[in-house]
Amino acid sequence: MQLSFSRSSKNIVVDWWWRVDKWLLAAVLFLLFCGVLLSLSASPAVAQRIGVGTYHFVYRHAFYLCLAVGVMLFFSMLGVKSVRRAALVGYVVVMILMIATLLFGVEIKGAKRWIDLGVQIQPSELLKPMFVVFTAWLFEMQRRYKNFPGVWISIALCGLTCLLLLKQPDYGMTFVVAAIWFVQLFVAGLPIKKLVIIGCGLLVVFAVAYLALPHVQVRVEQMLAGVFGGDPSYQVKRSLEAFKNGGMFGVGVGEGIVKWRIPDAHTDFIFPVAAEEYGMFFCLLIVAAYAIIVVRSMWLSGRDDNMFIVLSVCGLATSLGLQAFINMASTLQLGPTKGMALPLVSYGGSSLIGAAIGVGILLSLTRKNVHAEDKDEEN
Repeated sequence: MQLSFSRSSKNIVVDWWWRVDKWLLAAVLFLLFCGVLLSLSASPAVAQRIGVGTYHFVYRHAFYLCLAVGVMLFFSMLGVKSVRRAALVGYVVVMILMIATLLFGVEIKGAKRWIDLGVQIQPSELLKPMFVVFTAWLFEMQRRYKNFPGVWISIALCGLTCLLLLKQPDYGMTFVVAAIWFVQLFVAGLPIKKLVIIGCGLLVVFAVAYLALPHVQVRVEQMLAGVFGGDPSYQVKRSLEAFKNGGMFGVGVGEGIVKWRIPDAHTDFIFPVAAEEYGMFFCLLIVAAYAIIVVRSMWLSGRDDNMFIVLSVCGLATSLGLQAFINMASTLQLGPTKGMALPLVSYGGSSLIGAAIGVGILLSLTRKNVHAEDKDEEN
């Protein structure tokens, strides 16, 4: 049976192809391609250093990539109602996994962020897209039903989520979740006075974290020392050397040396590998891809009058853009190192799947006429 790619076709794949935003899809696929390219460059050096097969991480990245693409396509084909339900169920499941991680998790480098379920999973990476969509639904419900305390429920959920993240501890992810929630509050139209009060409260929390937690102090002071002329950390110093060595067009594929010097060259510090081997021009293409996803998502959501879609898209775009910015800024000594992956590019099963869920929902909610699928529930 021949598959017709006519616009009038009722096939779900064909319908998806004609309605999905091609700019967003192209930017996402480019970043996934960069992840494969940089995994081939950085992973063998890391694998040899820890005594596993040369292409150990390359094969694993390829497996995670296939899984991530399938997850992304699945979520991108969901309707608005299905996205809501998936987010609710997903958030509950991930929160249970977060609690289980604190009780039974695997401790690595002083943090309990992983749980062994046959394979090691980092639930916090799967949390962000579910949290964003669920809180967007709560804000929409408050707008639709005046007596529904959507904002207060979101405050409680944000507080609980951040508390579980701090207990791991994962300060970087806590900051990202709090920032996303604050952006959603702003877009939802919360009065400026309340936003200022909440913003000041968040600043107080971060100030207390800096004063009370030595780990946070060390990261921030290392960053400030480098910015004001002091010595940066060892990894950041090697990272800056990689940017300098790479110049505009890089030293050549496989010719970089930073991957032999930095333990996390395939994960948190994959951006310097790109800079050294492929050059600044290639790095700018990566930055441009993230910018396209964030800016175009915001622009498309601004044309919609459905609050759930607007808040979900803005939150997901903020999550992706903020995480990418934090990762790249830390490698350039523009922010403290956070142990945060470069979304869609860095090696890591949970981070890649979590990012795939986020961009899949983003592609779903930015499809042409997607709000029409929500019309029955609006009435």
